[in-house]
Parts: sequence; structure tokens; C-alpha cells
Amino acid sequence: MPTMADVARHAGVSVATVSHVLNGTRPVLPHTRQAVLDAVDALGYTPNTLARSLVTSRTRSIGLAVSAVRNPYFTEILQGVEASALEHGYGLLIADPRDDPAHERTVVQLLHERRVDGVIVAPSADPRELVAYLTRHSVPAVFLDRLVDADPDGAARFDQVGAENAEPTARLVTHLAELGHRRIGLVAGLPGWSTTAERIAGYRHGLAAAGLPHDERLVVHGDSDAAGAERATAALLSLAAPPTALVTANNAMTIGALRALRDRGLSVPGDIALCCFDDFPWADLFAPRLTAVAQPSRDIGARAVRLLLDRLDAPQHPARTVRLPCAFVHRTSCGCPEPSRPHPRAERPGQPDQPTKGPDS
Repeated sequence: MPTMADVARHAGVSVATVSHVLNGTRPVLPHTRQAVLDAVDALGYTPNTLARSLVTSRTRSIGLAVSAVRNPYFTEILQGVEASALEHGYGLLIADPRDDPAHERTVVQLLHERRVDGVIVAPSADPRELVAYLTRHSVPAVFLDRLVDADPDGAARFDQVGAENAEPTARLVTHLAELGHRRIGLVAGLPGWSTTAERIAGYRHGLAAAGLPHDERLVVHGDSDAAGAERATAALLSLAAPPTALVTANNAMTIGALRALRDRGLSVPGDIALCCFDDFPWADLFAPRLTAVAQPSRDIGARAVRLLLDRLDAPQHPARTVRLPCAFVHRTSCGCPEPSRPHPRAERPGQPDQPTKGPDS
């Protein structure tokens, strides 16, 4: 295999100059840089990444800990992370934390021991061990989707990125209220996650905006998976006064809710209306088609990579929390007819299929 010395001789430069070109450690004149790159191409030289990491203290690798195997939403985030990492010349090491606090801490430690430059994590409902490990070892880290509370003084401890949750959930509730529903149930996610708390808050804001009372019996926890949502939806349907409409707080719970409705012989939207948080590729194939909030999954993954690279370049900068807007995807499971022309609400602010606004903070 050709060596760096071979590249240097071919380009007529020093080995140090080749190293500076390949590692970006010092500016090099454009014609010299091009000569080195031409030599690399002509000889088929492949850099020794292990040796380069010893020089630069960087492995140009990122650790990603998300439960992508079980959740299509995180699969799309993974795609966004991978594409952005490759664009910036970084490789990706992936681990499944299983949404379990102890296992989460273990896999992040393993990624750190592999000398990744930093980690991106979707934290569990109890991330205390994770936060303690990252803090103790000064590991550059970004949290995505589920955000972690700030320090008591209000300062964020880690860079974070996630979608807006409260306002889009409120949008689903007010839409159902506009259609005449007065008992709207919520199948919420796993307690302890920021996404769960924010979507519950959005549900309550939507009820208040519509002038509807809040009935605690209409909020159940589906624990963010299909089986839990199936049980939770069955409990809602067993109430003396069951809801006439449902909001499910993620894609897996939508599947569970639909199973529970099917088992009761209930049709959507004929017997009960349904809106869901999380759009997914086959939502448009259901009959009826699912009205949903679509999260910018790939953008969340890409933004997480940019935040991490910024952190590597400027370790002392204050941590940032970034919120990305969602889109309201108006279909027919809410009870609206299949549109043959633009819906009358399309002229209003926050129109269907348009993203709601969410600032970076």
C-alpha cells in the first residue's frame, strides 16, 4: 500500500505538508494542496485513520445512541445523522440504549471507550446516570428528541435539539374541537420523557383554547409503544362516557390505538375520530388516511450533528437548545371529507401542511 512518504515524493513536497493537507492542521497554498490531492488520487493512497487520530486527538467518529430498531421515527433521525456526519467526513458508531437507564449508560460508556469524538443520545426517562457519566468525563454530547432539564440556575448543561411538541398537539385538539368534539382523549407517552410532558401540556392548552374542561380520566399513558397504547385505549373506551375523538402521542401508539378500536368493532372516523402525533410513510395508506403532526426527523438528526461539531470546535461556548417546527398534515381520520379542492381553513395562519413556527433558543 502507498504511504504518506510515497505521496510526498510524487507531489514533490514534504511529508509534513501532506499531513497538513490531509488533516487540515495548517493552511497550505492552493497549488500545493492540489498537487497533494492529485498524488493521493494517482497512487490510491488511503489515510491511516488510527495514526491520524494520534496526531489530531480526533477519530472523526460520532457515537449515536437511539432505539432505532423499534421505532421508525428514530430510523429517520438516524438517516439524518448519518448523512450529515458523512458530509462532514465523520463515521458513525451506533448503539441501542433500549430506553433503559442502566443500559443507556453502559452503551454510552462503550462508545466513549471507542474514542468517538462525541456522542448524540436520545435520553431515557431517567438520564441521571448518563448525565453524571458525560459530565464526569467531559464527553461532548448532544441530546435529541427528549430534552433534559437545565441546571437549577436555568443554564442548559448540554446542547439539545428536538421538535416543538406543545403547540402542534394543541393544534390537533383544537381541530377536533372545531369539528364538534367535546370529549377528546389523549393516549400519552412514557412518563418522565420531556416529549410526554410537553404533549400533555399542549393537549391541555388545546382544550383551554377551545373552551373545553380538562377531565383527567381522558388522559391515559400508552407508554410509547403499541401494546401499552392498546391497553390504554381500551381503558378509555370502557369509561361510562368514553371520548368521541382520540389524539395519540406517537406513531407506535397510533397502531395500538387502532388495534383497540378494531377489537371493539369501532370505525374511524365514523364511530370515533383520530389524530396522531408523528406522521409515518404508510399513514397515507390507511383507510381513512391519518391526520397527523409530522416531525422534521431527518432535520433533527442533521442539526444534532452540526451542534456536536460546533461543540467540538468551541467547547467553552454556552449550551444551546434548538426547537424545530412540525407540520400539520390534514387527512381524513379526523372526520373531514376527502378534499377535492383546498380546504377552507387553508387561508388561515398555521394552515394544513404548513410548518408551525418554532424559535431556536
